[in-house]
Amino acid sequence: MDTGTEDDKLKLATLVGSRICHDLISPIGAVQNGVELLELSRSVDGPELELIAESVRSASTRARFFRIAYGGASVQMLGRGEVAGVIDDFNRTGRLKVDWGIETPQSRALVRLSFLSLQCCEAAMPLGGTVQITVQEDRWQLVADSARLQMDPHLWEDLMLMPDLENLQPAHVQFALLPMAANGMGRQVEVIRRDTGITLSF
Repeated sequence: MDTGTEDDKLKLATLVGSRICHDLISPIGAVQNGVELLELSRSVDGPELELIAESVRSASTRARFFRIAYGGASVQMLGRGEVAGVIDDFNRTGRLKVDWGIETPQSRALVRLSFLSLQCCEAAMPLGGTVQITVQEDRWQLVADSARLQMDPHLWEDLMLMPDLENLQPAHVQFALLPMAANGMGRQVEVIRRDTGITLSF
């Protein structure tokens, strides 16, 4: 039985990602609104509420980020304000500090590649660090710096080759999706290891 082309499989995977994120954003948003009402009314106060509020903020940020990273790509343009809003929330809830150095609107498909790239960098920076994202002459570049790098050579080699899905762990799915999505757009992922970081471009 024909299971479809690689493009078909990628499209199905992104549709699943879009569906999951879409269905999660509404209930997470409702919980977030409820927590804010409790904070305003002061009917409940203390470290317990703060813990719930922080967890909901983190879940909301991840859902918005994942919706772009793992959802369906399109020619739809995303403005700087929309992307920067997701990045700002990501900075508040994650280990990385990301500088979105792009002023002009970009296609959702290209922003998706940058978000998948960002997750690859995040996986290699267990103590956190900084990532600067820029575009020059249609070539995207992420410059990541950290006091400590932890790069699995097999995962990073697969970014420039065909991914090995047989031994891929769920936490590293971005290392498979990034080269597949980039190749589908006629782009090649390149990685340069530096003493204090990584430069990733596509």
